[in-house]
Amino acid sequence: MTFYETPLRNAYVVDLQPFRDNRGYFVRMFDKKEFRKIGFEAEFVQMNHAVNNFRNTFRGIHYQVPPFSEIKLIRCVSGRVMDFIVDIRHNSPTFLQSFSIELSEKNPQMLLVPEGFAHGYLTLEDHSGMIYFHTAYYKPGFEGGLRYDDPELNIKLPKKPEIISDRDLAFPLINESKFEGINL
Repeated sequence: MTFYETPLRNAYVVDLQPFRDNRGYFVRMFDKKEFRKIGFEAEFVQMNHAVNNFRNTFRGIHYQVPPFSEIKLIRCVSGRVMDFIVDIRHNSPTFLQSFSIELSEKNPQMLLVPEGFAHGYLTLEDHSGMIYFHTAYYKPGFEGGLRYDDPELNIKLPKKPEIISDRDLAFPLINESKFEGINL
């Protein structure tokens, strides 16, 4: 495993080193000793699998607020997605800045998303599947979201989403809601 810090502090792209042979490949997605090298001491408590039937499906941009903020480790296990994160830490020098990366089943990379970030993705292929490891349990009433098309975020998607939930479309724009981020 090799960790590359993104321009957003504490967020990492994790390059995996698959062992390949004529059967395919085997890859370790988590090794506590390797993650400790970047200061990761948290424990994963929940793992989720999202399956998206169609390309141009958008999910996000979601986050949880304290005391249920979470770290996520994200991997695309089928298909291909444009994955992105937004720094929503109120006192961060990169507040409301985003980072994006293409993740796919053929690309052995993951994204480690720290507390205080919102996360979303756009599917680029039909039947795209994502695995999420979480350091906190989902707690209804302690979540929030940002709109993918909010001009304050200036997120560049490769295509306009065709499928998006009513909930994700209903998130208010930052200037309408006076969103100030979260304090950790």
